[in-house]
Amino acid sequence: MTAAPADPGTGHPPAALPPEALRYLEHVRVEKRLAARTLTLYTLDLERLARHAADVGVPLLQLSTAHIRRFVAQMHSAGRSGRGIALILSGWRGFFTWAGRQGLVPHNPVLDVRAPKAPKPLPKALPVDDAVRLAEHEHAGGDPWLEARDAAMVELLYGCGLRVGELVGLDALPGPDTQRAGRGWIDLQAGEAHVFGKGSKRRSVPVGGAAITALQAWLAQRALPFGGAASARLDAALFVGQRGARLTAQSVWLRLRQRSQVAGLTTPVHPHMLRHSFASHLLQSSGDLRAVQELLGHANITTTQVYTRLDFQHLAKVYDAAHPRARRSRKD
Repeated sequence: MTAAPADPGTGHPPAALPPEALRYLEHVRVEKRLAARTLTLYTLDLERLARHAADVGVPLLQLSTAHIRRFVAQMHSAGRSGRGIALILSGWRGFFTWAGRQGLVPHNPVLDVRAPKAPKPLPKALPVDDAVRLAEHEHAGGDPWLEARDAAMVELLYGCGLRVGELVGLDALPGPDTQRAGRGWIDLQAGEAHVFGKGSKRRSVPVGGAAITALQAWLAQRALPFGGAASARLDAALFVGQRGARLTAQSVWLRLRQRSQVAGLTTPVHPHMLRHSFASHLLQSSGDLRAVQELLGHANITTTQVYTRLDFQHLAKVYDAAHPRARRSRKD
């Protein structure tokens, strides 16, 4: 094997690897037929481990779980990301698994070591004014059929917090195959959307007045290009494309992006952003986390709690902008 390059993360020269590590690298090269780039990364990971072992004066095959945890802490404090550490640990875990099969170590010291959790990015929600502007946008020069459909889609995504898969899975009317096929429907008279969500779970959510109005306008035009409601060209779907087939999630993404641009929003909008906006705005107004959980169809309330962080972020911005004691003088 050729010598590996210096560690790009630290600039250290390659560490001397013991014969067992070289045997392992030859094993993965021959038996697993790894790509040259992957083999280089495996080598760099083992050289990194060898340097850590040399620093504590312990042979590579005698490292303990405590040593591995210390090395993880050192990498984390040096600024390496949780994802990067997880990849390194995966390489080390593979080496010690092989060493155990060879009878070189009594146990795998990396087995129960996990990388630090990376902070989850907050979901992106629109400001209330932008969400309302998108919902109420009217494109004077647009196709009335497309405009009516897209307006109804936005009202359901933002007004009901639907996932895009739930939206495209709605039928115009409940038929004999609707529930069996895992689809939902809208009951305009009751003002409810019956959706088929994640984990094959059904839930019912209220449909607001604005969404009902938009849906009525859309249903009045939905079948017109296809020769009437009974046309064989028209799918049972609530939202169809210009050929009469059920609209795809990708099509909803594209239409929503175009609508947000025409409406003058600075942020390109995607369907899940409207779901985030629904949850965030509802929580800001009501403070009822359990209700938001039920409306979103989250199995666990910890999933919904991310919106409390968004809510606090909103409150912090209001405080910073409005409270006289929040602003600090900058006399540097």
